[in-house]
Amino acid sequence: MPTTPDPLPLSHPLDSACLRRAAAPLTVTVDARTRSRLDRGRRVFHGLRHDDSGGARPIYGATTGFGALVGYAGRSDEADQCDNTLAHLGAGQGPDLPQEICRAALLLRTWSLAQGFSGVSAEVVDRLAAMFATTFAPAVPRYGSVGASGDLIPLAYATQALRGRGHAYLDGRRMPAGQALAAAGLHPLALDGRDALALVNGTSVTTAALALARDAVRTAHRSLTALACLLTDLLGCDPGFLDDDLLRAYGHAGAAGTGARMRQTLTGLSPSGTRPLQEPYSIRCAPQLLGAAEDALGYVDGVVAADLRGVSDNPLFFPGLADREGKVVHGGNFFGQPAAFAADLLASVTAQLGNLAERQLDLLTDPARNGGLPPMLATAPGLQHGLQGVQLAATAFVAEIRRNATPAGMQSLPTNLHNQDVVPFGTQAALRSYDMADLLGLLTGSLALGLRQAAHVGARRPTAPRCAELLDALIEAIPPVDPDRPLDADVRAAARLLAAHESP
Repeated sequence: MPTTPDPLPLSHPLDSACLRRAAAPLTVTVDARTRSRLDRGRRVFHGLRHDDSGGARPIYGATTGFGALVGYAGRSDEADQCDNTLAHLGAGQGPDLPQEICRAALLLRTWSLAQGFSGVSAEVVDRLAAMFATTFAPAVPRYGSVGASGDLIPLAYATQALRGRGHAYLDGRRMPAGQALAAAGLHPLALDGRDALALVNGTSVTTAALALARDAVRTAHRSLTALACLLTDLLGCDPGFLDDDLLRAYGHAGAAGTGARMRQTLTGLSPSGTRPLQEPYSIRCAPQLLGAAEDALGYVDGVVAADLRGVSDNPLFFPGLADREGKVVHGGNFFGQPAAFAADLLASVTAQLGNLAERQLDLLTDPARNGGLPPMLATAPGLQHGLQGVQLAATAFVAEIRRNATPAGMQSLPTNLHNQDVVPFGTQAALRSYDMADLLGLLTGSLALGLRQAAHVGARRPTAPRCAELLDALIEAIPPVDPDRPLDADVRAAARLLAAHESP
């Protein structure tokens, strides 16, 4: 009997596992604690919005224009002010973002609003929570955000879809948003200017893409650590490069920890005695490379955790003490620089992990370095071509990753009449890292396929039990390449198997 996933209360902190859950229908609950925070924040907003004489206190986005036009009055009607917020942001272009990013971003946006500092109505959060119980996902174009005042343009498309405007997906099918809402049993959002601005004025798309990319790179990192061990065992390498004293002398915690995990995986290894005194760097320096990646990923972990528990919006409303009415603070908590730096670092990690996977596959297919296995691991070279196509594709994947690894977080361009005179481009950095992580997964699958084929064409049986277990799983899932056949699906299957086999 299928189990029902646990509900997600908005009073609980988010982690990337929550964001991944948002890709499928999910029960999100607005509990009493959350509702109390929302009601308090809304009271503070209304108290500051209207003084005792009924006049309006200047509050960005509620009484004013937006961005560089903050010095001008906004529309007096609150529903019109909502349209004033959103209409001009309908300027995005390009293909739609993946639905898992859009739903993860909306979950993060909902959680941020639910902290009560944005002054939004509880009804907005209720409607957002209801959406997650369905397969509804807004259609959001990829290009248009600089990640400075949050992800204004992509979040505006998401908000408009929730109002029944633009387009959305339901059960994976693209259609007019109003039709998707009706079919999902949802009601269009009704917003005032404060609600509308709060929905768009945050870095939720950036953070969601970064968190999902980080998870994918961590999965690939675990997979490549296991594959490096399997390669070491299949070739009969001496494991001296993993010596505990050696790696502790190196002085880097990531290398020492990675070496310890690799030694554990290689417990029972018997060297063949036929390998050179010093292995190529793609084997000998694997603990240093993978360890440096682990250290760098630790920094990315910290940024993702901070973004997931932070409130990203402007302005923010804080309750007062005793008889004080509270305060509104205008600032820059929508500025995605931390995520931009983290995504750039993640891109560098992804590129070097991709280099490692591609070089190990190249070594494995080269008879001069693979211990005498046939070239391209073909069963009958010339009559068969084995991994030749996969090795070519892996080279292309690495080239694509390298091309996209240029840092985005320092390429600031002033915009918005120099109101946004420095911008982080965190959205581009995060979305690019998401794409690169997908290619890295294909590289891990390519290397795994090569190791499986090596066993078929004469590589020895692994002597370390954990390596033998991984190889047996690959052999059971993927038939040998004999005769030649298209291998695109096999690469993806190997990547999926690794992700499941090496899950923490």
